[in-house]
Amino acid sequence: MDRRAFLKGTMAGAAMLSFGRSLANPASAESLADGPAAGATILNIVRRTIEVNRRAASVFGLQLDDGKPGIRLRAGDAFNVYLRNRTSEASIVHWHGLTPPWPSDGVPDAPLPLIAAGSGRGFNFPVTRSGTYWMHAHTLQEQQLLAAPLIVSDPADDGLDEQEVVVLLHDFSFTAPDALLERLKTGSSMGMHGGMEMNSGGGMNMDGGMNMPEMDMSGGISGMRGMATDLNDIDYEAYLANDRTLDDPEIVPVESGGRVRLRIINGAAATAFTLDLGELEGTLVAVDGQNIKPLKGRRFPITMGQRVDVRLQLPNEARSFPILALREGAKERTGFILRPAGSPVARLATTGEEDGPVLDLALEAQLEANVPLSARTVDAAFTMTLAGDMAAYRWLLHTDRPLVVGRGNRVEVTLRNMSMMAHPMHLHGHHFQVVAIDGNRVAGAVRDTVLVPPMRSITLAVDADNPGRWAFHCHHLYHMAAGMMATFNYST
Repeated sequence: MDRRAFLKGTMAGAAMLSFGRSLANPASAESLADGPAAGATILNIVRRTIEVNRRAASVFGLQLDDGKPGIRLRAGDAFNVYLRNRTSEASIVHWHGLTPPWPSDGVPDAPLPLIAAGSGRGFNFPVTRSGTYWMHAHTLQEQQLLAAPLIVSDPADDGLDEQEVVVLLHDFSFTAPDALLERLKTGSSMGMHGGMEMNSGGGMNMDGGMNMPEMDMSGGISGMRGMATDLNDIDYEAYLANDRTLDDPEIVPVESGGRVRLRIINGAAATAFTLDLGELEGTLVAVDGQNIKPLKGRRFPITMGQRVDVRLQLPNEARSFPILALREGAKERTGFILRPAGSPVARLATTGEEDGPVLDLALEAQLEANVPLSARTVDAAFTMTLAGDMAAYRWLLHTDRPLVVGRGNRVEVTLRNMSMMAHPMHLHGHHFQVVAIDGNRVAGAVRDTVLVPPMRSITLAVDADNPGRWAFHCHHLYHMAAGMMATFNYST
């Protein structure tokens, strides 16, 4: 196998070595028949061509037989899906935010292999929670737009007079993703932005050991003096909202004076955004598909892998409303337009006058789950250190002891970021609740992806109710590919 195929298929080797086929009969949880089961939805991995910056771009897609992207279900439905690979490359898809049996998760060789070109695989498991989810390749193909929305509606919302707008954000490069990764590893200036070598305040030293700043008494991390934060390590050629740039945006017809529910998915490989509603005020009602106590605002941060649901009440006026996604720490932006009938639409530039906000934990500290985890004793607690070397582009996760849990355990994991880049941490197969920020206890949101900024810590609580060897990783694609991936293992 050549290097390009290896990177695309296995996410750079070492990150995948911790997975194995330790469960009995792992294939029994999904159908491996040659064809779809009765009543199955056919979902196709395809190659397609889109236009980016007035150039044709060949990308992947996830489409139904009628060409529509993504899947829509109702809570209580079965996820009866046949995934058919219509491309010339092996691939696999992860159902981000759902909680399937482990063999249906969609990580290469954990436990099932990639789906070969021209073949397919069936999946059938219950979907119990409504919410905004998504699906994407768990290989470098994710960078090439192998992703789509996966919406599970709540039957209780059937009577709402509300228009739904689903938007998938992405970053785009005409350069192949394995070439981007190679540039990052070799320190090439092309394709990199803001890289810096870690110093003695934190990260990896030359012999691979850890330089650990100490925790202060409040739970924060000391030793930050003289250290600068890295924000974006790739400057992309375009930033997309539903496959379109802001100078040629999707224009969504809406009703003047109507109500709109935005379901925004950050499917970018390496870019965090801030959702900017402009002159509109919205109400944040869910994060990562899980309902929260409503919060009003005009800007909401959304890191890679996360989703936000925002309700809008539009004015009863004939004017259009741009909804923007601002690139973190930079002037680039993307977005779409809400347009009542007859409203003029102004042309928008793909760059703004000011840099987008740097994501922090200010909003996270305000979030409260509508349905928090039940109060109970913690059975096992772990500390996971997030570390890296930007110059060498090495990233790692290190736990104080093997992260092995028993079925039925209440588990807490404290994520301590000792690097100078933020890391969006995603746990497969579970939902967790944020229960502490920098050591200060909170009754936070229920999520599946949480941002851990540099020199900060997050504690999450999770009920171990879905046995397997689950991926636990940074959702920055290139951090994951360069080693920032671990497993959440069950003892049996």
